[in-house]
Amino acid sequence: MVNLDPSRPLIICDADEVLLQFVVGLERFLERRDCFLDLSSFAIHGNVKRRGTNEVVANQEVSRLLDAFFASETRHMDVVPGAADALQSLAERGQIVILSNLPEMAREARCANLAAHGIPYPVIAGVGPKGAFVRRLIYGFDKPVVFVDDLPPHLTSVAQETPHVHRLHFVADPRLAKLLPPAQDAHRRIDAWPEARAWIESVIAER
Repeated sequence: MVNLDPSRPLIICDADEVLLQFVVGLERFLERRDCFLDLSSFAIHGNVKRRGTNEVVANQEVSRLLDAFFASETRHMDVVPGAADALQSLAERGQIVILSNLPEMAREARCANLAAHGIPYPVIAGVGPKGAFVRRLIYGFDKPVVFVDDLPPHLTSVAQETPHVHRLHFVADPRLAKLLPPAQDAHRRIDAWPEARAWIESVIAER
């Protein structure tokens, strides 16, 4: 667990498709294995197909591919444009924690990858819905807390566990953004970091 100051605002930020270009990296990985990701719907399982035949790759094999992807590619992900500059500015006004669902064995690689992109903030490797973890993380806080994620279920989980937390729905890849409507349990949907930074700054300034 990271050490946080409850008297300072906090931004809890997801990594994949918020700070890092997860889908672009996954596509490169799959291409080397003669597969591709069919982005006709917002899912990975069921949408990985074999090149040439369009055969759907079985879910169990997709899970193995994802494990291999995290093991080999976490250190080499591309950054989302504007993310580093936005967080650097926000760090002058509050604390930043990266809460990312990924295998614990990949956490150090994620830290190194983010730091190389100018995002040197604490990384917590999680699993499952994020609401309960956020509730424990911010116990005793009396300053604004902002939660940023691309997946509606995590925003819903945080809304249920900590309804006072400000929730931003952010989807970096424009192809995914078209497939996913604004999350019902988010306060705002913004998919570009200059606008997201301005909104977060306004939330932090409220108190």
